Amino acid sequence: MSVFATLVERLADLLQPLFATTATAAAIVLFTMVVRLAVHPLSRAAARGQKARVRLAPQLAELRAKHAKNPERLQKAVMELHAKEKVSPFAGCLPSLLQAPAFFLMYHLFSGDRMAGHSLFAAPLGDHYADALAAGGVFGPAGVVYLVLFAIVGAVATFNFRRTKRQLAAQPLNTGLPDTPGAQTINKLMPLLSFATLITVVVVPLAAALYVVTSTTWTVFERALLFRDQAPAGALATGA
Repeated sequence: MSVFATLVERLADLLQPLFATTATAAAIVLFTMVVRLAVHPLSRAAARGQKARVRLAPQLAELRAKHAKNPERLQKAVMELHAKEKVSPFAGCLPSLLQAPAFFLMYHLFSGDRMAGHSLFAAPLGDHYADALAAGGVFGPAGVVYLVLFAIVGAVATFNFRRTKRQLAAQPLNTGLPDTPGAQTINKLMPLLSFATLITVVVVPLAAALYVVTSTTWTVFERALLFRDQAPAGALATGA
């Protein structure tokens, strides 16, 4: 863990001439971008897999109709089709799983006393939103820093909410797999998860919040880039 702390400290030293007292905050943002860049190849692979699954949806629907009375045969046929087309049903999980350790390291290493003396403008990096409210209220010096973060998260979440809804609408509902309990509920709630980052920013230390906000923003624009060639829902519905 000390290796990551040392890396951020070295980055902060390098950025000191440009960012002065906010150098550590800038180093956390840069560290986050390095982590996301490292897992970008997996994100590209996950995007290719997701596009392939959409492309295979008609064949999966045929298999489901053919083996409607034999769930075990259906599952085997679906796995065989995925293997033949070299499509992994789990590829989309890998980028998120690999980012989780980085977040917990950031939370552990850069919270509390470890961030003493480091701040983002008027907001100490080791403090929480509750500390900012206690120090000066919503519009106090530290509170304003959080308001800017909330505005960034809100704008990114709104963009991601609309994009996710379009993406879910564009994907065929029939994937060829047996219905999973709660799957429809999950699909309805998934677009709303875009706003969960707001809660995270409130409850974690500011240093960890910077990591989350940077990573979330990266994810939204990365997926928009990777899926830029995906037809909108209306085009798919009309066969355009």
